[in-house]
Amino acid sequence: QVQLAESGGGLVQAGVSLRLSCAASGRTFSSYGMGWFRQAPGKEREFVAAISRSGGVTDYADSVQGRFTISRDNAKNTVYLQMNSLKPEDTAVYYCAADLRGRVTRGGSDYQHWGQGTQVTVSS
Repeated sequence: QVQLAESGGGLVQAGVSLRLSCAASGRTFSSYGMGWFRQAPGKEREFVAAISRSGGVTDYADSVQGRFTISRDNAKNTVYLQMNSLKPEDTAVYYCAADLRGRVTRGGSDYQHWGQGTQVTVSS
């Protein structure tokens, strides 16, 4: 069983940066494809970013391209989401997810394990 725990959310002003972390349990973290998703109030969950097992391949939603960076440290079983130039529309609960097949994918249904989420609120 894979357990994921997000941290690093908070209330910030527009324009600042925030880094989210997601710590994973298990000894095979380096074999997982990892993703970040978010869900704003009243909206469906949406893809934010994904990263390959080695970290060499990444993918981003158009809305965060150039502002957000996904990375991972396999030695620490942790994936990160660096969020720069935050906007009020980035306000959401952010979830990390693990794909045990190691894919880089935007499909939420492709991920088998999810964290509980961390709230990010960006004020204008």
